[in-house]
Amino acid sequence: MHRSKYRILYRTVHTYAGACNKALPVPAISSRRLPQGERRRFVEEFRPVTTPTFLRAPLTRALLLAGLALLAAGCEPEDAANAQPAAPPPPQVGVRSLAPQSVALSTELPGRTVAYRRAEVRPQVDGIIQQRLFEEGAAVEAGEPLYQIDPAVYQAAVKAARAELERAEATLKASSTKVRRYRELIGRNAVSQQDYDDMVAAQAEDAADVAAAEAQLERARIDLEYTVVTAPIGGRIGRSAITEGALVTANQATPLSTITQLDPIYVDVTQSSAELLRTRRAIASGEISVSPSGEVPVELVVDATGGSYPHEGRVQFSEVLVDESTGTVSLRAVFPNPDGELMPGLFVRARVSQGEARNAFLVPQAALVRGSDGGAYVWIVGEGDTVSRRPVTVRRAVGGDWLVTEGLSAGERLVVDGLQRVRPDAAVTPVPLDGDGQAAAASPAS
Repeated sequence: MHRSKYRILYRTVHTYAGACNKALPVPAISSRRLPQGERRRFVEEFRPVTTPTFLRAPLTRALLLAGLALLAAGCEPEDAANAQPAAPPPPQVGVRSLAPQSVALSTELPGRTVAYRRAEVRPQVDGIIQQRLFEEGAAVEAGEPLYQIDPAVYQAAVKAARAELERAEATLKASSTKVRRYRELIGRNAVSQQDYDDMVAAQAEDAADVAAAEAQLERARIDLEYTVVTAPIGGRIGRSAITEGALVTANQATPLSTITQLDPIYVDVTQSSAELLRTRRAIASGEISVSPSGEVPVELVVDATGGSYPHEGRVQFSEVLVDESTGTVSLRAVFPNPDGELMPGLFVRARVSQGEARNAFLVPQAALVRGSDGGAYVWIVGEGDTVSRRPVTVRRAVGGDWLVTEGLSAGERLVVDGLQRVRPDAAVTPVPLDGDGQAAAASPAS
């Protein structure tokens, strides 16, 4: 009975193997696991090609189940084993549509503030300082009295000069009267021509003495006026170098004080001579347009505070000589300074306008690649959503972008994100990005 049962089970296994187009291997039911007495009969009855005489001894249920499990695992469709893996989809890249635009160009140059005017106050006559007439650090107007020098000596000089002028005028009056008389007498031959000529010459000398006396009196008056030392310019006056009672001399080396005019104020900056030449050539060729008035606006950033100065300035002039040691050119700008916020000597950064570039493209710095030869190129998505490498001409950096003047056309799609996933002539899935680098609302979500 057991033998018939096992024979039926074997035929079932053999039939399952045939449905799977597989031959039933003899080792699938190993004779080594049979009892010693049944092994010979197992080998004899298991040999036929057709359904063999089944086992004469009982096999364990576990052995038969193990054979079925092996057959089930091996019965797999050949097509599934030989199928190729599906090709991956094209990589997604962020693109931005290019559009030409006019770009305002400027350059940031280091510089330092310089006083608009600076005057040292010095005495022009000798004397003792009697009084200081200003407050140190105050604002003064041009012509305002600052010091009073003892005027006694100069008042006396004025009086002496006036007396000398009166004497000369009296002498001239007498000689003029004689000339008129001699003119009448010479007509009657009462005096010689020589005497008349001598009298005319004496009158001329007396007139010259009067002119000299007048000039001396004027000089004395000027010296008297100089005893009051006045402000040569308006501005803010510094500390006083002398006090009352000090002796001062004309044209002394030490100034009495210093006046600085702060409104307006100069800013001197330096620019590379090469950059200046490139800008001038671009303006001459029409690549950069400037204001019709020719004025160049300047913005200011104060290094001490890091903030922008609220008033705009203008470039006044540029030097015509290049510094041989640095290769730079000096420019001077003038700024209004009504509140006195800027002081001479401050380090500043000036943003100097260089005009406007027309029909230019701004490319994000992350989208531009430098080749091994130093040349710049970008990736452009063309027809069929394939990418190609495009050489471009870069002029300069503008904020976080590169200013590209050649190599791009309006409407082209520039790869700005996912550059590491692109290959020349490879297909991609372009995802339009907005100005902030985010996927546009109309684009599919990645």
